[in-house]
Amino acid sequence: MFNVLSELNKTSGIRGSMLVGSDGIIIAADLESTLEDETVGALSASIVANVGKAMERLNNESPRQITVEAENGKLFLTDAGLGILTVVADKDVNIGLVRLEIKNALAKIRGQ
Repeated sequence: MFNVLSELNKTSGIRGSMLVGSDGIIIAADLESTLEDETVGALSASIVANVGKAMERLNNESPRQITVEAENGKLFLTDAGLGILTVVADKDVNIGLVRLEIKNALAKIRGQ
């Protein structure tokens, strides 16, 4: 699992990635040292749970991917089956490239 995250992190603009359970418990993480694993994990689970509840109220399905854009960066949260694949990226990252690399990483994660 760590190898998949490490490969994903080689993408230009990605600062780190992790796989976290829906309860916020970290399954695997490879984040840069300035990011706190547990904080990012808990935040990821919380965002996905809250967006999921909102989607239920709209009689819609659970979200497959959530992108959060903030002043200093972007957060990509993707359903990986066994958890949430979280990718932390720079604010000017190529979103299309990141989504493509996430798709490739998901195929590897699901294949393991």
